[in-house]
Order: sequence, then C-alpha cells, then structure tokens
Amino acid sequence: MSTKYQKQDAKAYARENFRGVWAATITPFREDLSFDEEGFRANLRHWVRALRLGGLFVSGKQGEFFSMSLAERKRSFEIAVEEANGHCGIVTSCSDTNLDVVLDLARHSQAIGADYIVVHSPVLHFHQDAEETVYEYYRYLSEQLEIGIALWNHPDCGYVMSPQLCARIAELPNIVAIKYSVDRALYSELTRLAGDKILVSTASEEEWLDNIVELGWQLYLCSTPPFLLQSAVDQRINEYTRLAFEGKIAEARAVRDSLEPARAAFRSARPSGTPQAYSKYWLEMLGQVGGPVRRPLLNLTDTQKAAARDAFARSGLKLA
Repeated sequence: MSTKYQKQDAKAYARENFRGVWAATITPFREDLSFDEEGFRANLRHWVRALRLGGLFVSGKQGEFFSMSLAERKRSFEIAVEEANGHCGIVTSCSDTNLDVVLDLARHSQAIGADYIVVHSPVLHFHQDAEETVYEYYRYLSEQLEIGIALWNHPDCGYVMSPQLCARIAELPNIVAIKYSVDRALYSELTRLAGDKILVSTASEEEWLDNIVELGWQLYLCSTPPFLLQSAVDQRINEYTRLAFEGKIAEARAVRDSLEPARAAFRSARPSGTPQAYSKYWLEMLGQVGGPVRRPLLNLTDTQKAAARDAFARSGLKLA
C-alpha cells in the first residue's frame, strides 16, 4: 500500500495540504458512450497545469460515477493521479450503495497514491433515525482504511446529517474533511463544533469567499465552477481566493463580484434535471472535451444547446 502519511497523521496532513480550490471532474464519453481516456487526460492537463487548481475531486456525481463500471472508476483514478503528478491534489469519489465496492475503490485509491477519498453518506431506505447507522458506517470505514476520508452529505440522499453527528464522526482518526451541502446555519454550526478536527466545506462558489472571511475556511471542495467559470487567461476564482488568503478582503470581493455576469449567464440557460449534460456542453465551448452523458441521464436538446451558446456569449468569460 502507498500512502503519503500514516493514519494517525491524516488530520495534520490534511490541515497542511487539503486547501484552496478543488473542483469536481466530469467524465468525457465518446459518441459510442465508451470512456474517453484521451479526452479525460487532455482535460486533466488543462485543469492541473493551466488552471492550477489546488486539487480535483474525481468521478463523483458530476463525473457520472453511477453509470460507470468499477473498472472505469478505478481507471479514472489512476489517470487522475498520473496527470496530477504532484502538481495538485487528488481526492477520489468512492461513494456507492454497496460497502464492498466502497472499500475496493478506497483500497485502490490508497495503492495508487491518491491524497484522500470522499464517501457520500449511505442511502437509507425506511430509516427512522439515521444517526447511529451513519456513525457506524463511517466508523467501520475509518477502522478498515488508512487513507484520509472526507465525508459528503447532501439532502438528495434522503436525510441531512446533523452537525452533532458530523462532529462525532470527526473524532475518528482519519476523518479529515466534509463536503457539507447544506444551508449556512448548519455548516457554520459544524465549523464551530469541529472546525479544529475536520475541514468543513460546501459546494457553493458564491459563498466561498464569505466562508474564508467569516468562518476561517481553507478548503473549497466543490462542484464544477472552478473550471466552468475560468480559463487559462481568466482565473478570477483562483485570484479572489489568493487575495482572501492574503487578507486583502476588499480586493477579493471586487474580483468575486466581477464574476456575477458569468454566473448569471451560466444559470440562465441551465435546464433542470440535466446538470452533467449542460456542464459538458459548456466545457466544450471552453475548448475542452465533454461528449454525451450516459443513461439514465438525458442529453441536451438542440434548443437547449442554442440557449447555452447564447448564455456563453453573454458570460464575458475570456478565452484568449
């Protein structure tokens, strides 16, 4: 097994290295729906070298992990680690409804040198009280694995983990972070309860700067905005993050606010129910590799693509 730290040092390693802007990768597929490894490598090189992101969150929901085979998921991890090559961090998404699959993916991530894994809270059917069930789930994963584990909770799994439950899980030795896709009151409470034990983050780019300033956050473990609202010559998310970390808050706010036309344009044409297809098409307009989505997701219609092109033209994003 190859890890960059010992289990007992996972929290300290994450505190030192799990920081900045981490974006969730998309998985490009060819027209025959096979995994486009060459396209994925090309995208990774752009995200790692041109965009200089702090890290990448590989094959999560945005990456359509639910429609990928186990072999494809492992291969995506391997390619990401190879292309990052120490220039940015890699957290692999090992979420699954089957615990054996989670452990298989997690052990593979350890073996290939990923920095951390992320595991979504389990889908629970007919539950009355998720607290003990979810705690035991993560306690068992912590016991079985050496690698640092990031929690992930979102209401679409059927429940929201309480800040108190998250804080309890945060006591486990290799629980290092959480992507807590909840409202501000909950993630603020968790930061108060356990911010010294795990790194708290949420998916919202629009809240990132305020969370640096008001909550002392160092990690944005997010979705796709860092590579959908940036290019090689227009990196305002990176810029306002740097300014905020340097304590130049007024300058950071000015840069953050200047991105609002791009955010508004992106939101204006995004159809409900097809976020991955929309992100892939937007990525193509930025000159990267997108391709179709796999079932059960729906691809964009011609009308939706036309709306996306109009929105992109209004975004003000600079490509050169």
